[in-house]
Amino acid sequence: MNATIKLGRWFGVPIGLHYSWFIVAALITVSLISAFTRQYPTWTPLVIWPTAILTAVLFFVCIVLHELAHAAVARLGGLTVNGITLFALGGVAQIAKEATSPGWEFSIAIVGPIASAVIATMCQLTAYGLGWTGEGTGASPIAAMLVWLGYVNIALAIFNMIPGFPLDGGRVLRAIIWAVVGSAERATKIASAVGQVIALVFIALGLAGVMRRGDVGGLWLAFIGWFLLEAARSNYVAVEMRSRLRGVRVADLMTRDCALVDANVTVQDFVNGHLLRGLAPCFVVHQHGDPIGLVTAQDVERMPATSRAHVMVSEIVHRLDQSPSVEPDTPATTALELMSREHVNELPVVEHGHFEGIVVQSNILRRLQLQQALKA
Repeated sequence: MNATIKLGRWFGVPIGLHYSWFIVAALITVSLISAFTRQYPTWTPLVIWPTAILTAVLFFVCIVLHELAHAAVARLGGLTVNGITLFALGGVAQIAKEATSPGWEFSIAIVGPIASAVIATMCQLTAYGLGWTGEGTGASPIAAMLVWLGYVNIALAIFNMIPGFPLDGGRVLRAIIWAVVGSAERATKIASAVGQVIALVFIALGLAGVMRRGDVGGLWLAFIGWFLLEAARSNYVAVEMRSRLRGVRVADLMTRDCALVDANVTVQDFVNGHLLRGLAPCFVVHQHGDPIGLVTAQDVERMPATSRAHVMVSEIVHRLDQSPSVEPDTPATTALELMSREHVNELPVVEHGHFEGIVVQSNILRRLQLQQALKA
């Protein structure tokens, strides 16, 4: 899940928003406005609207804290956290690698629901400290907001403990199975299968509610089930991919015979002299005899055709010293994950500071397809 809007770093972890977050944020705000209007008829719109908006914002802050708990324990386990992204169904901490043991997997997974439960308890206790009596009619906006946040964080903790991979409960299940069977790969397959079954139950219950009772909320339950189904399937596919590519290195798939392109020629000359001839799989830009970066057909396609005769290749090059790269001994799966995270289709291969070639996403996928075909 990639962020579309960056919110900076919280406690050293990059935080971002996916576009789908805005839809749910708007729905939650509207729902809160309606709920506060019914529950507190003495409140004016000038009180209801700011309270609803602030409550919705704090709800997503709670989700970030939930994910930061995952990130903190992952870091303690020596894992790299690339960031946290808020999206339609909450948030996700993007951890670069899998846990190294079932114990760490269990700890990383369980700490999120625990954090939500702690937040819920703190919100409820603070609300009662501010005079909340449970009756609601005379509640202050701050107390009402804290009570709602308390309830929703308890719901968040319970929902995340559903044993449907990749929810936290599914990861807890995976850790337990891992400890029993001794294989992370097998445990992930089993947990993903359980997650798919639970997702199908969600979808069935949601659709049944819509058809039998006209319950529009059933659509939301079905949507959650659909999301969980896709996520569980994706994790299953990822495990299969890692299994098939086990032992395959970047050096086994990399391309070394790249064409050399002078940094001081125009983009149009590059098109005429290299792209249209179609003789090379990749293009390395060099300056004064040294490779400085890569240029691709996609870089040219993004340019207005009228600018190509005036722009130099050096102006669109992806410089080696500023681009993510891999080494020849890097596992192919790691390279593929890095491409996905960085939104690129190819990576330079560098060893001891020297450019060796490139590894292309299509080459890795072609290897997977070939292995599947030969297996069949």
